[in-house]
Amino acid sequence: MALPDVVHRFKTMTTKRYADGVKQLGWEPFRGRLWQRNYYEHIIRDEKSLNRIREYIVTNPMRWAIDNENPNREGVDPLEEWINNVVVVRKPGSEDR
Repeated sequence: MALPDVVHRFKTMTTKRYADGVKQLGWEPFRGRLWQRNYYEHIIRDEKSLNRIREYIVTNPMRWAIDNENPNREGVDPLEEWINNVVVVRKPGSEDR
């Protein structure tokens, strides 16, 4: 199974369970989208890159005020800028080294 299929299934299953919890268990409804439309794949090539991505994941909730998805964003997220700068756009058919 390809990664996009795994992500799609995960989002579908968790969204359904959340909706069931709202309807059947009285969970608070979330107004808006539960998931971002897209996601980014990144090949981790070394320990430094792995550690930066780990830091991004752990600190992500604390950076909501500067998140691109936040409609009331206040500032720029330096980790997000770093991630965006290391993503290399490859032409179709090019090999990953």
